[in-house]
Amino acid sequence: MPKKRERRSIAKNRSARHEYAIEETFEAGLVLKGTEVRSLRERACQITDSFCLIRNGECWLHGVHIPPFSHGTIFNVDSDRKRKLLLHRKQIDYLDGKLRTKGMALVPLELVFDDHNRVKVVIGLGRGKKLYDKRADMAKRDTDREIARALKERNR
Repeated sequence: MPKKRERRSIAKNRSARHEYAIEETFEAGLVLKGTEVRSLRERACQITDSFCLIRNGECWLHGVHIPPFSHGTIFNVDSDRKRKLLLHRKQIDYLDGKLRTKGMALVPLELVFDDHNRVKVVIGLGRGKKLYDKRADMAKRDTDREIARALKERNR
């Protein structure tokens, strides 16, 4: 029986869930060059300030920094280039319609190796949070933490 591989995380965008209220998530493939994949296997990637745009019926990922492969040669590519996302036509049309409404954004949440060892990006369709929304979320998180702590003490 072949052993099934699990998803391995390469990079996470922790600030995305703080800045945006994520409504839906999608998993998309990523068009990469060979040296970029080798660099990702070294766990070197930064996606905190990245975003996705839909131009001419194609979805593009901007702002992802994949440093050059450490043992690369002239085949290393630009580390900050825009990369094409691989989505189905219906998904791109759906996302394009949603992005036309005010306040919606498409942000990458995580970069992973899937169970077939391919690089995938998890993107989230979200609405930007206001400052008072962020404060309310932080207050809710604090109260939940206090409740969990009190229950833990009570059950001892």
